[in-house]
Amino acid sequence: MAKSTTKDNAQAENPKTDPKDVSNQIKDPDQWTTGGEPMTGAQASYLKTLSEEAKEPDAFDDSIDKAEASKRIDSLRHKAGHA
Repeated sequence: MAKSTTKDNAQAENPKTDPKDVSNQIKDPDQWTTGGEPMTGAQASYLKTLSEEAKEPDAFDDSIDKAEASKRIDSLRHKAGHA
């Protein structure tokens, strides 16, 4: 008989450790608690690259927040053929 470990018990008690539970993985950027913060450096770099690849340089704006950057990245990924 297998001995139960503390880790096993913690996973059973914490629903977010269930690999089938994606409720916290996909969230509308408008619902992010940090969405109003300035975009990250990684977002800025990726957004700049995608805006050039999609031939939409105006899509890059270094003053937008995290949520808006995420939305623009998603849109440009499709236009640039990365989705």
